[in-house]
Amino acid sequence: MEEQNLDNQLNIELSEEIAEGIFSNLAIITHSNTEFVVDFIRVMPGVPKARVKSRIILTPEHAKRLLGAMQDNIDKYEAANGR
Repeated sequence: MEEQNLDNQLNIELSEEIAEGIFSNLAIITHSNTEFVVDFIRVMPGVPKARVKSRIILTPEHAKRLLGAMQDNIDKYEAANGR
């Protein structure tokens, strides 16, 4: 039990490449009975073809947590900036 972190803290590393982020102006979400798949896409005006820039695969439990976290942050954003 000595290995258990009493503060429940997790050290997360963020590489420079990942820290740059990926711009997306379209997300497509699909699901099966075991996972949710979120594809992030960048659509350019006047270009008839677009590629998936990033794909995130989540368990249903983590998809629900993400939904809750997104809603919480949207509520805070709207409280500070308006709708």
